[in-house]
Amino acid sequence: MTHPSRVAQSAAERAYRHLKQAILEQVYPGGQLVSEGEIAEATGVSRTPVREALLRLETEGLVKLYPKRGALIRPVSAREIADVIEARRLVELHAADRVWPRRAELRTDLARRLDEMRRAHAAGDLAALMAADRSFHAAVVEAAGNEILAELYHRLRDRQLRMGEASFRLSPGWAEVALTEHAGQLAALDGDDPQAWHDAVAAHIDTAARMLGTLR
Repeated sequence: MTHPSRVAQSAAERAYRHLKQAILEQVYPGGQLVSEGEIAEATGVSRTPVREALLRLETEGLVKLYPKRGALIRPVSAREIADVIEARRLVELHAADRVWPRRAELRTDLARRLDEMRRAHAAGDLAALMAADRSFHAAVVEAAGNEILAELYHRLRDRQLRMGEASFRLSPGWAEVALTEHAGQLAALDGDDPQAWHDAVAAHIDTAARMLGTLR
């Protein structure tokens, strides 16, 4: 027999995962107010686990709760965009320099992830494209071998996914740009110039900054 507390926990987790995915994929765009009843109906759980899920999402900065009204999906702010881009520069460029001596192994891994991006793009699967894109970047950071930086970068994931989802939707052609620039990074890894690799990574972050600027 399943313990009641475990049932409640799984219901809260289900509500949390549903709502978080909906926020990251812009099903619930920034600025929208959603009610506990609406979420409960969508997930098939009662309002108590929905409330638990919303409290959890509030601590992550994705929603702001208003008693008896519901939850406001926090819009992406200009400050948040600037902070995420700055954090990406610090982590990704440091990682890029660290991985250069192991570039052959990294290139094989990145080539596989780029193929996943291309397949997702060809299939019109935006969610899969975003996941593969984030995986490409995370692979570079993880290959640097600093677990603390890798963990920090992972914590940026949700914010990056939400921003990236919006930029892909609002900027036609952004996917093609991302694919081209990732291919350019692979080409840099094939060469003998570590600065060219560093510059390719930096240029891609600069492009992301410009694209995300349209969200401000």
